[in-house]
Amino acid sequence: MTSTQVGTNPGDGNGASGEAPEEGYERGLGSRQVQMIAIGGAIGVGLFLGAGANIAKAGPSLILMYALAGVIVFFIMRALGELLLYRPVSGSFSEYAREFLGPFFGFVTGWTYWLMWVVTGMAELTAAAIYVHFWFPQIPQWVTALVFLVVLFVANLISVKIFGEIEFWFSMVKVTALVGMIVIGLGVVTFGFSQAGDAAAVSNIWAHDGIFPNGIGSSLMTLQGVMFAYLAVELVGVTAGESEDPEKTLPKAINTLPWRIIVFYVGALSVILMVVKWTEFEPGVSPFVAAFAKIGIPAGAAIINFVVLTAALSSCNSGMYSTGRMLRDLAANSEAPKVLGKLSSTKTPALGITLSAALMGIGVILNYVVPEKAFGYVTSVATAAGIWTWLMILISHILYRRAVVAGRLPASSFPAPGGTVCSWIAVAFLLLVTGLIAIDPDSRVSLYVGAGWALCLAIGWAILKSRNPHITSKGTSQDKQLQTTGQPRG
Repeated sequence: MTSTQVGTNPGDGNGASGEAPEEGYERGLGSRQVQMIAIGGAIGVGLFLGAGANIAKAGPSLILMYALAGVIVFFIMRALGELLLYRPVSGSFSEYAREFLGPFFGFVTGWTYWLMWVVTGMAELTAAAIYVHFWFPQIPQWVTALVFLVVLFVANLISVKIFGEIEFWFSMVKVTALVGMIVIGLGVVTFGFSQAGDAAAVSNIWAHDGIFPNGIGSSLMTLQGVMFAYLAVELVGVTAGESEDPEKTLPKAINTLPWRIIVFYVGALSVILMVVKWTEFEPGVSPFVAAFAKIGIPAGAAIINFVVLTAALSSCNSGMYSTGRMLRDLAANSEAPKVLGKLSSTKTPALGITLSAALMGIGVILNYVVPEKAFGYVTSVATAAGIWTWLMILISHILYRRAVVAGRLPASSFPAPGGTVCSWIAVAFLLLVTGLIAIDPDSRVSLYVGAGWALCLAIGWAILKSRNPHITSKGTSQDKQLQTTGQPRG
């Protein structure tokens, strides 16, 4: 593998190494932990809570929407995987946008991904508060959200090894529970035991006004919520700078994505809709909790409620992890205050984590002001930010492939199947989802927020250019550090 070269923009004739640069982080995430972070990141509040409202809208066709979106997400992850093995860095998304599209796009992508996780953290805190409300309805949602925010903030100031271990066990709880739910549900359908009795049947998927009971249009309108459920699958890219052996762990984590989608999304929802008629689901109630209440397993609903609470806290915990790393990458490129680039004694970006956690506190305020709408608001905003991030991954991949074909950059050891064809298909799909968000009056607020966010970024970039003209120079943060100091960042 070649050594890192200065000036890694595709048009300059130089390449960049697939070797992971030393960024100062502790490479403390082993294969076992990276695998579980990848699995657990894709099992969060969007599946456990958001699926209830989407089932009410689309009926059984929601299964097909999850499968379709899952294929697109796999295309995105294989594109990301090719880039990660070309050059694995913790600020992966913004770094690739910076290298292949220019410094401005790196700036926008880094800050937008940070925003995505901040608002996703708000959604997870909202969901966690709703789940606790199941046991303690007398406790206000905002109080619960605040307690969880403080606890997770403290947990994220520890070393990455402990973070990885916590996420491993969080994810293990989610995976074990989902598999258990599927097995029990299949047992109910096959043998007819439980209070669900004869009401549980495979035919429930099509027997009540068909698979598309409200029409294909209503089903398509759920895609923005479905895509939100898949947010965080790209988190494995953020772990690249702290993985012990990224060349082995990252491809394995990405290649297991299809079976995760089949089992945890398509499989779990199919079983639930066999056990309970889709007409019995309603927004704001977890379909998993509703299904086990229908089956009548003693304390079943409470057990599942605990599991989905774990899922929400796990995803929020991952959000705090990723925002701190993204802020540090922005600081390294002079696109955020330099103080955010410092590491603590435990090699964690403590100041970046602190800033992100403080802003996640807005979710606590939302739970106080509009508790019934908080989840929907933050979901739509996070989805819009996630779509931008995924588009940047795909476009960066397309431009990288062009540079490889032209001989300007070395080929990755983990090429995406189908070359750039699958990336173009995914781009078209994401643009379709963006159009659906614009049509839906409930989710359209995300575009208004997005326009305001774009204005803020444009103003911020203009100020940065006036103060630091060098930030407009092409190349990655690693290159700029080598140019100015002769030493890699860290």
